[in-house]
Amino acid sequence: MAASAARRLARPLAATLTRHWAPGTRLFLVGEGAGWSIDHDLSELAAIAGRLGVRVADRRLLGASRDQAAFFGSQFSLLREPWRGSPHRLATAYFHGRPGTPGYPEFDECFRVLCERHRELARVQVSHAEMHELVLSSGIDPAKVFRIPIGVDLRYFAPQTPGRRAAARASLGLPGNALVVGSFHKDGVGWGAGTEPKHVKGPDVLVETLRRVHASVPGLHVLLSGPARGWVRSELERSGVPYVHRLLERYEAIGSLYDALDAYLVPSRQEGGPKGVLEAMASGVPLVTTRVGQATDIVRDGENGRIVDVDDVEGLAAALLEVARGTPEPGRMVAAGFDTARAHSYDAQLPLWRTFFDGFVRAA
Repeated sequence: MAASAARRLARPLAATLTRHWAPGTRLFLVGEGAGWSIDHDLSELAAIAGRLGVRVADRRLLGASRDQAAFFGSQFSLLREPWRGSPHRLATAYFHGRPGTPGYPEFDECFRVLCERHRELARVQVSHAEMHELVLSSGIDPAKVFRIPIGVDLRYFAPQTPGRRAAARASLGLPGNALVVGSFHKDGVGWGAGTEPKHVKGPDVLVETLRRVHASVPGLHVLLSGPARGWVRSELERSGVPYVHRLLERYEAIGSLYDALDAYLVPSRQEGGPKGVLEAMASGVPLVTTRVGQATDIVRDGENGRIVDVDDVEGLAAALLEVARGTPEPGRMVAAGFDTARAHSYDAQLPLWRTFFDGFVRAA
């Protein structure tokens, strides 16, 4: 009852705070509230908006205001039934979610709502070519669709040095001479233990690839991060593949995990990024990935990373074994990867976001 009374008292105050806002002068950023990838993307976008003179408003004032701009960090938060109209200009990110994917009815629902409601959207951000084509197939005006990859904040990453590598391994309890492969994404259903695998993230591909590499390189160790990794952990244990799992309290510390790696592995079937592609490149870590998300657009096989078809366990394992053997010469690939990361940093994306905001929200 006390909480309800507090909310009733807050409504007039919120209305007073927003009453004199000129139309289109505030940007609301709406995340998932899970403190994970989407929410971090929006914190980066808030910083970009500030640099471009766009005022970001407190999310709690969204319902008390009108005629502003609201950007949803995921279509799964906005494009759902029952659809509710909004007094604001609406935009959303649409990173992944191929309709017709077995076991994921939310992918079909979001695309269906997009097809029915695209006229009510002012902007859609897509991160790669596949989603660009999908969103356009909804009938939306192409001028509303902007391809802006999920960027990387170079403040948190730097190419490995032998000293940082040794220190990172010591702090994580990893052998100094091991082949250490990293996997830092969320690949379990929900936000709990993650004992049910999330098929589109390829946890079965991850485990089978690592089993094959371990058969050839007994010194393999796996470094996991991210929530809901229970299924992968149990399968690695069952297979006798040693691993360390570390959850970080602050995203900004993730560079210390990349410092410990010999390679970073992306086994997914569908992705918006993933973030690990550019993070690994920015950290000077050889990347091995399936052909998903924006990796398809930015990874050039053998030049700045290794990329194979979705579900190609044999190809992923072979690429990791090449890293273990030092072929092809890793320094060239690492240097090209860092150049790619720099080209897709949030700093480099400022012109793209300036164009996105133009006509959507007014700068101060």
